[in-house]
Amino acid sequence: MARELSRILAADGQDVTSFVRNPDHAPAVAATGATPVVLDVENSTTAEITEALRDQDAVVWSAGAGGGNPERTYAVDRDAAIRSMDAAAQSGVGRYVMVSYLGAGPDHGVPEDNPFFHYAEAKAAADSYLRGTSLDWTILGPGALTDGPGTGLIDVNPDGSWQGTHTARANVALVAAAVLGLPAAISRTIEFRDGNLPIAAALEAVA
Repeated sequence: MARELSRILAADGQDVTSFVRNPDHAPAVAATGATPVVLDVENSTTAEITEALRDQDAVVWSAGAGGGNPERTYAVDRDAAIRSMDAAAQSGVGRYVMVSYLGAGPDHGVPEDNPFFHYAEAKAAADSYLRGTSLDWTILGPGALTDGPGTGLIDVNPDGSWQGTHTARANVALVAAAVLGLPAAISRTIEFRDGNLPIAAALEAVA
């Protein structure tokens, strides 16, 4: 999703910096038109992230531990995300877009014995913290991610949870790019899935 977003923004003439943990991924990032910077957010301090964000206008957080390990899930999806919010504020970045998921929140309803539970808890904490900051935030809540085509068509505020609601990563990238330039999306949580409305029209209905 991040690489697709980098491609969209770079093609629009934006200067994009993309942070990667593994330097082996830098060539793939550079191919999108973004500038790759190696930064291990899991182990970076707030001060280190603050310095990395100097001169940036906006942050889109789509980093994740990938599930499977509760400790890493909390370390990346909660703790590192929160450090990035503090860093954004300290470095003067006003705009912050969080990629969360459809149905995220303290009442997510995921049982403790479900492998998704730790991710749900981490996202609930991170989203709540972001809403309490002074940043110009937007939280995106896509359904279950797929590698389907970026149709540019979505439905907002769909019924149900992330389970059974599919959203192409490419469509998430298109929505993230759209909300970055949409002042009406500030301080809004926008939940969506692949659907039938062009993104601009769908966002106009909720922003």
